[in-house]
Amino acid sequence: MIEVSALRALRAVAALGTLARAAEELGFTASAVSQQIKRLERQVGVPVLAPAGRGVVLTPAGQAIAGSAPEVFQALERCAEAARSVSGGAPRGTLRVVAFSTAIRGLLAPVLPRLADRCPELRVEFTEQDPGEAVHSVDAGTADLALVHDADGLLPAPLPPSLVRRWVHTDVGDVVMSRTHPLAGLDAPLDEAAPAGHAWVTSPPGTVCHQWFRRLFAAAGAEPDVRHLVDDFATQLSLVASGQVVALIPRLARPPLGEGLIARPLRRPPKREVHAVWRRSAEASPAIRAALTELIPAPVPARGGAVSR
Repeated sequence: MIEVSALRALRAVAALGTLARAAEELGFTASAVSQQIKRLERQVGVPVLAPAGRGVVLTPAGQAIAGSAPEVFQALERCAEAARSVSGGAPRGTLRVVAFSTAIRGLLAPVLPRLADRCPELRVEFTEQDPGEAVHSVDAGTADLALVHDADGLLPAPLPPSLVRRWVHTDVGDVVMSRTHPLAGLDAPLDEAAPAGHAWVTSPPGTVCHQWFRRLFAAAGAEPDVRHLVDDFATQLSLVASGQVVALIPRLARPPLGEGLIARPLRRPPKREVHAVWRRSAEASPAIRAALTELIPAPVPARGGAVSR
């Protein structure tokens, strides 16, 4: 009989490419993962890994086993969730949530007190991860629920068939400025031409907010005057408070504004859609359903289906 831990180790190696990275994801040492793989080879009677330079590759037998692993994990998870559901359905244990930082700040942190009141036996753990990494963590079973965004208002990337996605929130970017700044005296919402000719602090290239920023000026047909590149939004706001620069900041990322600052909406604001992602085999999980109920005050999809926006 194949051990589940050994099967999970092989699938992690298949997904991540090395024993070291698989060990890091699973929370083991590389030596422990290697021992699990060797135990799997003894159980099936054939090699499942072969050396390749400084790394390893899966043999055809290893690929066949790894390809079948998701069905095994999903069946086991369905068994566990069915048992929890019929035993009163009370959320308990640990719910592992992965999300990008502004979703933790703006969506998850505010619901923690209500979730703790409703589910006193449930422990919730947050880990910050980018959307692509978060989807992988849920699919690999190292996280239970993810909050991801569509990166730049584009269509969300396809999910593996083993995962379910549901819309949670639409995040919008506003221009934040000092109340003494010339833009503060204009009528809101601001059109694309309004921000031209003013100095800015913005997130570094490669971030969603920088993409939003570049698109704003592309629509205005002007080249922006970028004075500062800062990734931390609280630091951006401290520079905005000087009255010398303005910033484009997502509402989820925005800490409370001081009395000297004001946020002005744009006529055509940048947006990103935030979705919750979980394994299809865990749809009956009382913990996941409780978290979704707090994140979205609406009926949670019935088992076997999902609502998406």
